Amino acid sequence: MAAAAYMPQVKGFPETLAEQALDDALGSGAAVPVLAISGLQGSGKSTLAAQVVARARARDLNAATLVPGLVDLQVNGGGGLLFNDDPTVETIAHIGATHRRFGTTAFLPTLVSDKPAVMAAAIAAGAAMINDVTALGASGALPVVARSQVAVCLMHMQGEPRNMQSSPRYDDVLRDVHQFLAGRVAACEAAGMDRSRIVIDPGFGFGKTLEHNIALLAGLEEFTRDGLPVLAGLSRKSMIGTLTGRAPGERLAGSIALAALAVMHGAAIVRAHDVAATVDAVKIAAAVRREAARRSTGWSQ
Repeated sequence: MAAAAYMPQVKGFPETLAEQALDDALGSGAAVPVLAISGLQGSGKSTLAAQVVARARARDLNAATLVPGLVDLQVNGGGGLLFNDDPTVETIAHIGATHRRFGTTAFLPTLVSDKPAVMAAAIAAGAAMINDVTALGASGALPVVARSQVAVCLMHMQGEPRNMQSSPRYDDVLRDVHQFLAGRVAACEAAGMDRSRIVIDPGFGFGKTLEHNIALLAGLEEFTRDGLPVLAGLSRKSMIGTLTGRAPGERLAGSIALAALAVMHGAAIVRAHDVAATVDAVKIAAAVRREAARRSTGWSQ
């Protein structure tokens, strides 16, 4: 089985993204690496695709645009697929067909989408998890996921992407976000989903001020009390820029600090752009957390 790579929430100019995408595709070691790139919408998708194709050919690689936002590369002795965030059913169909062509079954470990039709296409193609910023709130989304066996990440977002940061307000951000997620978990269970398939995400930066984000991180352990894995997506978030003045590409130290803090406060999964450095930090944070838990129980080894 070939391994697939997923690169969430990577933002920048098309030429920068194209170079990074190619580097990741070539270095993934997968027969059919799948790289998802976020940050460009609309006409930006075709612009990025053109950049990827041009730069791949400059490296003597075969590359072609399949549909807007989707590029097929010939790498590592097989095929490589790169597409922009918010994929379409057509994009998913091309990806699934490429995997079948090369006889591989690994496909997009996580699909980020709030569109039921795209979710259904991805599940049919072999997606392992649906990550939905609306927590399966769109009409038809819940039954599509419930009748499958894939995992789901339920995320909290106040408002919609276009206006979520305009003026987010909460009576008590910890309580309000927890109550929302508990309600969505209950809806999933009522639809027949086992709790073992569910991950929750408080949605750092999705309809939250800096103060809201800090409060959620400080109280993250409250979300673990329901017995569900908690995902924390903090890498390169704007809160780091607000606190440090750093641009997105200069937020490695801040991202690592937040990942370690999230693990210390109970996160089971963290999203990361800088994977190797984050893994090291998480290993250390997890070891310290285990020791803290051991001490709290009063027994010693």
